[in-house]
Amino acid sequence: MTTSTWRALGLGAPPEPEPDPDADAKALASALRLRILRLCLDEPHTNKEIAHALGRNPGSMLHHVRTLVARGFLAALPEREGPRGSREVPYLATGRSWLTPLAPSQYPVLVEAFVEEVAEAPPESTQLVRLGLRLDAAGREELTERVVALFQEFADREPDPDGEPYAVFYAFYDDVQRRRAAGHPKPLAT
Repeated sequence: MTTSTWRALGLGAPPEPEPDPDADAKALASALRLRILRLCLDEPHTNKEIAHALGRNPGSMLHHVRTLVARGFLAALPEREGPRGSREVPYLATGRSWLTPLAPSQYPVLVEAFVEEVAEAPPESTQLVRLGLRLDAAGREELTERVVALFQEFADREPDPDGEPYAVFYAFYDDVQRRRAAGHPKPLAT
C-alpha cells in the first residue's frame, strides 16, 4: 500500500516510528509477520481474524501484531464494535515494509514466507519462472534496475477496488551450483 492509498482511505499519513534499523530488522525477521503484513495490505483485520486466516492462536498472534505496530509496519485503526457488543481493533499494513531495506541475512525469511504462501495458492493461479543467465556486470545492473523499476511502478499504483489480490516474489542470485560445475568454487561477491 502506498502512502497515497493510506491517505485516500482518510487515514492521514502512515505512522512513522523513530528510526531504528535494528528494531525494523527484528520486526521483519519472521515469515509469519511478513504474512500478517500481506494479509492486512488491502483491508484491515482484527487480531482474531488474522489468527484465524493464518491458522494460529490469537494470543500468540497478538505479540506479532504488536511488534509490527510498534515499528509502524502495521497500524491500529479506530476500535469498532464486534460480535455481541465487544470492542475490536482492526489493523492495516502501512506499506512501510516495502521501503525498508533488508539485510541479506533476512532473505531466507522472505523465501520462507513465499513458500508458505505458494503452498496455499491454487496451482492454476500460480505462475513460476526459473531462468539461468550469463550476464556481465552491466547486464546484471540493467536487469536489476529494470525489474526494481517495474516493481516500483506497480507498487505506486492505486489498488483497483475490483481487482483480485496477487503476490509477486522475485529473486536474483549467484548460481553457485553452475559456478562449482564450471570449476569456480567461490561465489560471486557483490
